[in-house]
Amino acid sequence: MTNRPILVETADYIGTITLNRPEQMNTFSTPLAVELNQALLALDDDPGVRVIVVAGTGRAFCAGIDLSEYAGKTHGDYRTWVTRMEEMVLTIAKMKTPVIASARGFAVANGAGIVLAADLAVITDDTRFAVPAVNIGLFCMGPAVPLTRTVPRKRAMELLLLGDLISAGQALEWGLVNQVVPDDQLEAATTAMAAKLAAKSPVAVQMGKQAIHRMTDMPLPEALVYSNEMFASLCVTEDAREGVDAFLTKRQAVWKGC
Repeated sequence: MTNRPILVETADYIGTITLNRPEQMNTFSTPLAVELNQALLALDDDPGVRVIVVAGTGRAFCAGIDLSEYAGKTHGDYRTWVTRMEEMVLTIAKMKTPVIASARGFAVANGAGIVLAADLAVITDDTRFAVPAVNIGLFCMGPAVPLTRTVPRKRAMELLLLGDLISAGQALEWGLVNQVVPDDQLEAATTAMAAKLAAKSPVAVQMGKQAIHRMTDMPLPEALVYSNEMFASLCVTEDAREGVDAFLTKRQAVWKGC
């Protein structure tokens, strides 16, 4: 297998990014962080990709940031370093293409951050989650951003302040993930979810994702104005006309992506 920190492949409208540092539990090195962000942006710009999957090689999805890079930095250096490590959170939020996290083993710190930043997540029943930096005198500031937008404040504070591992069942119950499956079904379940999403109108999915991210933090009146404008814009697309006609004439829609 290549020693590149990430692997990228595309097939059937699905782009797959695989974290590829299995001996380091897919921790974020600087090259991995940079290449992950570049791959997300490249696949988002690829008209042949409608869904992106992020997975990991080996026994861990991702165990956080590689602390071998920690020592000897100035305050400014640390700011630059952590900004690079957390850039994927903002990138995923800004992208038009939906992202599915597909995790097994451990999703810890930045690994949990990927799962939380992703639009959807499928994990194995033996996966364990944590945002445990508090246990070593740090704090999972970056993962806290999508975490506090995903679960109630008390749940977020419990995870961040105690730093404990939680089970896949707890992650599902708390709303951190969408689906829990046996280990030998992870790839099939992820592909099925991605294929189902890829079969829908790409323009509807993309405009919908962008609208949700933008209007979530808006006050209610502004959010409704914005959502109505987005819906009107969607109504005049070719895919909307095709979808409505296909529904009324009881046939399969053929999407054009515009």
